[in-house]
Amino acid sequence: MGKRLVYNTALLTGSSLLMRCIGMAFQAWLAGRIGATGIGLFQLVMSVEMLCTTLAVSGIRFAATRIVAEEIGSGREGAVGTAVLRCCMYSLLFGCTAAAVLMSFAEPIGFLWIGDARTVMSLRILACGLPFLSLSSVLSGYFTACGRVWKSALVHLIEQLSYVALVALFLYHAPDGDIERNCAAVTAGITASDMLSFALMFALFLGDRRAHPAGSARSERLTIRMLGVALPLAVSSYARSALSTLEHMLVPRGLRRSGLSADSALAGYGVIQGMAMPLISFPASLLMAVSELIVPELTEAQMRGDGALIRRAVKQLIKKSLLFSSACAILLFSLADVLSAAVYGTDEAAEYIRLLAPLVPVMYTDMVVDGCLKGLGQQVWSMGINIFDAALGAALVWLLLPVGALDAYIGIIYADELINFAMSAARLRSVCRRFS
Repeated sequence: MGKRLVYNTALLTGSSLLMRCIGMAFQAWLAGRIGATGIGLFQLVMSVEMLCTTLAVSGIRFAATRIVAEEIGSGREGAVGTAVLRCCMYSLLFGCTAAAVLMSFAEPIGFLWIGDARTVMSLRILACGLPFLSLSSVLSGYFTACGRVWKSALVHLIEQLSYVALVALFLYHAPDGDIERNCAAVTAGITASDMLSFALMFALFLGDRRAHPAGSARSERLTIRMLGVALPLAVSSYARSALSTLEHMLVPRGLRRSGLSADSALAGYGVIQGMAMPLISFPASLLMAVSELIVPELTEAQMRGDGALIRRAVKQLIKKSLLFSSACAILLFSLADVLSAAVYGTDEAAEYIRLLAPLVPVMYTDMVVDGCLKGLGQQVWSMGINIFDAALGAALVWLLLPVGALDAYIGIIYADELINFAMSAARLRSVCRRFS
């Protein structure tokens, strides 16, 4: 486990850091191109897209990773191709459903839910890419389970580069100052890059299956096992995503109720979510890679009944995550002004980077804890904790934002992250004790 995990983590971290560097540079350019208000509007559109993506994926990425890892861990590699096919059929059903829902209800969502008609065009554009995104999730889960993450990493890098190029091209033809068309240009780039990503991922998958042909092995109850993993995770993720989207929708409204103008509320929200948070989460690439790659490793160890390996791996991961994230927190706090000025050409985000930096050890380590829980089959518990956390966040936003404005929003982020981490860590400790 150790050698493969280190190799794949290094590979995935390197590609993720490269993509994040590209993304941060592009985000800085985008903020200058469409302004803080445009960034705020784009973040609102993406919060709705996150909800629809949750419906499109419906737990299938993790289900594909776990089911394929179970087949490999049980010595039934000949059934892997069948497992992927079942997952693709599932993802196609939910991806097309999500696209139809978003396309049909774009106007009510834009006018009534978001409260800004300028988002309708962007929502309809994003709907077109949901089936492709869903299918790509299955193939990415397959490569993760097989330990060939370099293939999905390569595709994601090409996707990121194509996204940057396409958005720049579309924005070049969009009129300056027209926030609606600028936002639509960005979402068009996202949709086009999602389509390209699936085409490349599918081509690599076909080549991979030819190199590792299916044998005669068959696995019983494959569909039932897939649904048993995907559906509970899907239902819980629907609830969490809906509550999280509701929270993001309530933020600008709460800020307006506190006395800020509509554009000022969008700008404040955009600075925190579109400028400060990307910088805060940038160093997390390493731990995000670990949290993804540890899932098949722990699943295979669990299938073999290797409790000693599970306990040792979890303990080491948590310890190293805390050390790494603490160092990142110190650097972010110390260099907040430099980072904001270097990336965005303004010190607008520096105050919020400094305010959020002490929360970094909790945020980062929680990613690894979540990955460990999923690898040990505790995905429903993990999502249950996230649902509670999202519901609490939405309630606090509704109650406190009109009183405390942006200061209250920072406090709410702290409360959400601390409660989520405490509950997740307690559950992981309880699960690990079973392997004593």
